[in-house]
Amino acid sequence: MPDYAAAARLIAAARSVTVVTHLRPDADAVGSACATVAALRQLGKEAVAVVGQRMAVPENLLTIPGAGELRLVDELPGDEDLVITVDCGSLDRTGTVADEIGAGRERVLVIDHHASNPGFGTVDLIDDSAESTTTVLGRLFEELGVSVDHDIAHCLYAGLVTDTGSFRWGRPRMHTFAAELMGHGLDTRQIAVDLIDGTTPDDLRMIGGVLSGLRVERTPTCSVAVLVADRERTAGHADAAVESLVDFVRALHGTDLGVVFKETWPQRWAVSLRSTVMDVSAVAVSLGGGGHVPAAGYTTSGPAEDVVRELLGALGSRR
Repeated sequence: MPDYAAAARLIAAARSVTVVTHLRPDADAVGSACATVAALRQLGKEAVAVVGQRMAVPENLLTIPGAGELRLVDELPGDEDLVITVDCGSLDRTGTVADEIGAGRERVLVIDHHASNPGFGTVDLIDDSAESTTTVLGRLFEELGVSVDHDIAHCLYAGLVTDTGSFRWGRPRMHTFAAELMGHGLDTRQIAVDLIDGTTPDDLRMIGGVLSGLRVERTPTCSVAVLVADRERTAGHADAAVESLVDFVRALHGTDLGVVFKETWPQRWAVSLRSTVMDVSAVAVSLGGGGHVPAAGYTTSGPAEDVVRELLGALGSRR
């Protein structure tokens, strides 16, 4: 069982905290980091949030309160007595600060909701029943006596609405939690536009171009809808638009899972897996990644056709 009380005790004992979220952050990552910083400051702690990369955070995520303060770093500030990682499903997801975190795990609190997270802190608050890491934080804030205000509610809602696919999957609790957050006067329509719906004509053309290359591959165990989003096609386009590609193949008729290969650097790929009938987290773990039963991912390297064959081989060998 997730030990919320142990996490609360660790935070209560800290004076200064660095909050770390994952590489290529999404709304749950940024919302979790910003909500945690705001809550810690409310409790009288010194707190900053960092991402272990130099690549800029997507502009649409800067609409989340506090996101403008996120620091892009190569190393931890060094003066903190506690490091809290949020939404980092494994140590390597902390990017350039992974080695420092791994070497000092006695002062690390891991807060996450990914079922595949092995834990890498002195306390690991991993609640894989939660729809988002912001959902975990909502309960933790109750344990800490944090008063949720408008900005914290916005941060928590950002993670919840995006990680549930606009409330298409999750427990009944996701709806009651959303209602509680909405009670703080959130403009949920604008949040949806900022984080999910907003796009440009150029982004839409890019999406159409990638979708035109859709192919369905069959292995001895399943059928796979495959999209390849190479850098030539996606360069200069919003991260949110590229990430939205996976929603088109999540539940494609006649297939068991959908996959999008997103080229982040030349021959370096972030791979997103989605399924309504398979445990894709097991597939991702076998390839060095992780995630949830219906949604997971991993990174890999090589020419496009090689990385597609790598995945098909892994799927074909499963029983």
